[in-house]
Amino acid sequence: MTPPPGADDRPFRPRFARVVNLVIGGAVLVLTALLVGALTDVPWGDRVGIGLVGLAVAWFCWREAAVVARPDEAGLTVRNLVVRRRLAWAQIVDVRFGEGRPWVQLDLADGDTLAVMAIQRADGAAARQEARRLATLVARHTATGHDD
Repeated sequence: MTPPPGADDRPFRPRFARVVNLVIGGAVLVLTALLVGALTDVPWGDRVGIGLVGLAVAWFCWREAAVVARPDEAGLTVRNLVVRRRLAWAQIVDVRFGEGRPWVQLDLADGDTLAVMAIQRADGAAARQEARRLATLVARHTATGHDD
C-alpha cells in the first residue's frame, strides 16, 4: 500500500525527549521565578545570576525539544541542538540506527557523518519506524535508472 502524497514528508521529531524537556524547562522557569522572588534578602546581583542560570537551563531544554529533521523534494534540513545543516538527497549515502546508537546517523558522500537527533532510541519502536521512513525517503530520492 502506497502512502498518500506528502505522508512521508512530515517532519521527524523526537517524542519522549520532547515531552520531558518541555516539562523540565517549564518547571525550571517556574521554580527559578519562585526562587528569585523568595530571595528578597539576597543581593540583586545574585538574584540576577540565579535567574540567568535558570534561563540557560530552560533554553537548553527548549533547544533539545526543538530538534527536527524536515524532508522536502530537494533534501533534508537537520536542526540539532546547535547546528542546522541542509543536505541534498544525493549527499546522503546511508542511514544507520544500529544498536547502541542514541539517534540516527547519516553517512554523507563527503565521508562525514551527521547525527539526526530528531530520531532517538528512547522512542523505541516508533524511532525504528521513523528510521525506516527516513531510509525509504533517501532511497526514493537517490534512486537511479540503473544498478550501480
